[in-house]
Amino acid sequence: MSKIIYGIQQVGVGVSNLFESWKWYKEYFGFDIRIFEDNTVAELMLPYTGGKPQQRHAALAMNMQGGGGMEIWQYKGRTPLKPEHPVSIGDLGIFAAKIKSPNVAKAHQTLSSKGVNVSKLYNTPDGKLHFFVFDPFGNTFEIIDDAAVFKNENKFISGIAGAIVGVSDIEKSLKVYRDILGYNQVIYDTQGEQQDFKTLPQGNGNFRRVLLSHSDKRVGGFAEFFAKSYIELVQPLDRKPEKIFSNRFWGDLGFIHLCYDVKGMSDLEKECKDLGFNFTVNSNVKHNEQGSFDMGEAAGHFTYIEDPDGTLIEFVEAHRLPLVKSLGIQLNLDKRNPNKPLPRWIIKLLRLKRVKDF
Repeated sequence: MSKIIYGIQQVGVGVSNLFESWKWYKEYFGFDIRIFEDNTVAELMLPYTGGKPQQRHAALAMNMQGGGGMEIWQYKGRTPLKPEHPVSIGDLGIFAAKIKSPNVAKAHQTLSSKGVNVSKLYNTPDGKLHFFVFDPFGNTFEIIDDAAVFKNENKFISGIAGAIVGVSDIEKSLKVYRDILGYNQVIYDTQGEQQDFKTLPQGNGNFRRVLLSHSDKRVGGFAEFFAKSYIELVQPLDRKPEKIFSNRFWGDLGFIHLCYDVKGMSDLEKECKDLGFNFTVNSNVKHNEQGSFDMGEAAGHFTYIEDPDGTLIEFVEAHRLPLVKSLGIQLNLDKRNPNKPLPRWIIKLLRLKRVKDF
């Protein structure tokens, strides 16, 4: 079976206080569905955690209107480090997570009225409204125009729809984002001064920016829920960008990875290897008798690659997902037709995992 990419499952964000951060994302972005919460040891990320396992507390939160979620991640045995330098647009790594909105102007008005730190409204190079949100923890989000909604909850903001990734050479980066991840559609490719970047750190310079999406409609599993996604590659043209995670661990403060929900991990591994991007982490060394890695309430197979600048891309092949823990209802994904979408009524059961209070 050839590999299938269902969509962006989540973006990881390292924080110093999981519940404080999650409460903010729940209140202002509507991420109130708890897919899982895991308070164990990160055993397999040794290349990125100082060569030894690290205690951590993580939760995957989602928005029922659809899109990817956020894996909110906190070290428990050490104090997470801030970046060595202020993070600027075009620095190497994930600069911002893209969040879709069915009404960008309404989202801007509502967040502004609540005192959230937001930029002005701008037009993207292809003429769509967008703006930036600066959370209290040092992270930047971009609210983008995308009306796709899985379950309408009358929210002005939906889930994760991609990321802005700083790169040193866009052409080299396309080997990962286009050739492996399937972002073969160029929505715009422009260079020079960018008016909307001027509200961002070091945004007054010249940049090449390429917005990518996928021409094919993702199929199977949760693909309808995750929906269309976008990667924007940004390359500074008149300065050398810094590496956002220089001299820090995965899980330290900021956006730590971009995670894709996939099927066909062995074929994906061969494809990545053939293109020169070997798996740097592979959970199969710790699989149980059922061929899965236990991830708290969930189980599956996860791997990582790095893009040419070291940005971490995670792949997760989910095998088991709890739907209603109190009733013992769980979703077994490893035996079903990988091209067949999950029934909408099953996915809508995730609303039973809504978090009301912390």
